[in-house]
Amino acid sequence: MCSPSAARSPFVDSEILAYKRLGRGDRIYAFIIDGEPNAGDQRECFPAALRFELEPDGSIGSTPANPIAADARAGKDGKSLARLKLLAGLFGLPLDTLRQREAQRRHRRMAAVTALAVLVMLVTSVLAVQAVVAQKAAERRQKQAEALVDFMLGDLNDKLSEVGRLDILSAVNDKAMAYFKSLPNTDVTAAVLQQRAKALVKIGVVRSDQGELSKAMESFEAASKLSGALARAAPANVATQLAHAEVLAYVGLSHWYQGDLARAEQGFDAAYDVLAGARRLAPDDPQLLFQLSTVENNNGHVLEARGQIDQATGHYRRMLEAAQRLTTLAPDEDDWQNQLALAHNNLAKMALLGGNLSMAIEGYRRQVAIQRALAARDPRNNAQRRGLLIARFTLGRTLALMGQAEEGRRLMQQALDEARALHAMEPSSTDFQSDVGLYALQLARLERQLGNSESALQLAQESAGLFDALVRASKDQPTWQSRQAEAITERAHLAIAAGMREGDLDTQLRKALQTLEAQLAQSPQDRSSVLATVDARLRLAAISSDPERTRLATTSLATIEAQASARNDPRLRVLEADALRQLGRRADASAVDTALRASGYRAPAVARVARAAAASLNP
Repeated sequence: MCSPSAARSPFVDSEILAYKRLGRGDRIYAFIIDGEPNAGDQRECFPAALRFELEPDGSIGSTPANPIAADARAGKDGKSLARLKLLAGLFGLPLDTLRQREAQRRHRRMAAVTALAVLVMLVTSVLAVQAVVAQKAAERRQKQAEALVDFMLGDLNDKLSEVGRLDILSAVNDKAMAYFKSLPNTDVTAAVLQQRAKALVKIGVVRSDQGELSKAMESFEAASKLSGALARAAPANVATQLAHAEVLAYVGLSHWYQGDLARAEQGFDAAYDVLAGARRLAPDDPQLLFQLSTVENNNGHVLEARGQIDQATGHYRRMLEAAQRLTTLAPDEDDWQNQLALAHNNLAKMALLGGNLSMAIEGYRRQVAIQRALAARDPRNNAQRRGLLIARFTLGRTLALMGQAEEGRRLMQQALDEARALHAMEPSSTDFQSDVGLYALQLARLERQLGNSESALQLAQESAGLFDALVRASKDQPTWQSRQAEAITERAHLAIAAGMREGDLDTQLRKALQTLEAQLAQSPQDRSSVLATVDARLRLAAISSDPERTRLATTSLATIEAQASARNDPRLRVLEADALRQLGRRADASAVDTALRASGYRAPAVARVARAAAASLNP
């Protein structure tokens, strides 16, 4: 191994010299790795024994030996050729033979490497193709699953809602949620979150319809967290904003059902704020207008429950304007027509509270006309059938207030029969069950006023049984508790009219009053609570002796006088006249009766009481 270091080494020089003295000089092969051959200076890489021939006596002479060496330095033979020269000398083979062999070896190696690379490429390509195919198949299956979930949460839910199949609805929604939970975290995209929020809303609606208000609230609040995150992430996406506003409105509605007006209003206001922001992006979007009209309706109900009738009427008028605009844009859209019918109902109720019975009947007739057309368009749609029966019953009840008792009774009975049929089709629907209980109760009142005590008692018993079952199933629904108490009061009406004042009548009325007084304390201006509570007080007063009779009647009169608005509500004035009579103020009661008749109020029982009172004043 020739280098300047080797050239200066006495050991290397002596080894070469020893080999030459043995006659083996031709077996010494030089391999230059550094320095310069035959330079004669410090760069010299050949030892002296290699550079010069030996003398006869074995000493190093002065004749240059000119050794042949393989030169591995850069710019010379290079490492590869130098190695081949060395091997050619060692094996006694021509250099070209070795070079050809080396070239063949390199070719074989390159061929093997190339073949291996091609094989690896082919295997990788096959695996890649399989992975792409598998990914496409997985994406296709996921899309199919998502499409199925969309159908389950969309068309299927709508169809099941139309026929009132809450049991199947609940199972469908549970399956959808199970699918969402099965997805790995990497698959939780915005689209999946939107579907999940939609499923939670559907589940909440079903739970609400089944009377499970606490569980419904859990679903809506969980949906709100998802829809809120999506809405914040996409502030310019109108559809995302609308979805979030809808969830917030459902949260408010659940609070409403539970009797929490303050939190209900918070939910409705939050929904309105989201919609107002979205409207700046799409002022004429029909779905946005529809949701705005719904929020106007909900806020109107909150104000109405607080006795702020004028403000509530303003919300209902804006709701009517939005619904009219929607029906102009798309006359065949059922949701828009239903919204228009509801707006007419709200304004008719406001007219009734104001004592304008003619205007109330006009509004209710418009509602019936719209609902009748919708039901005729799709006779198997139970939701539309329910809308029509509600409209008919409300109109019939108002007609009876104006003295058109037979027509009113016919419409009320027709609606009650339809409600019974729907309840029989779907016994698990608390909406249908509540409808039957409410309409049986209100028809019992009319039958009592018409003097049909037997049928009135049967209806009152039916109503009481239904609301007893509802309250047992769900104790967080104040409306059902109120209806249960009203059914007790109605049975007390019948018992008192029949002269039966003993037994547990007093106990039952006090139990009903306990429920009603608590609700009135929470919402002292809510008209339904006022009417139900005052009626129960006056029934208890009728079977009580002084001074309790006086206390109950005086308290009832104070409650009526404390109403901030809609003091001309004929139902309120009827109770006012009753309280005045129980206090012995017959002249004042007669004046109220006169005002009622002037407003067009002609309920059968009131007319009979007024005639009896007039006879007692003019014997």
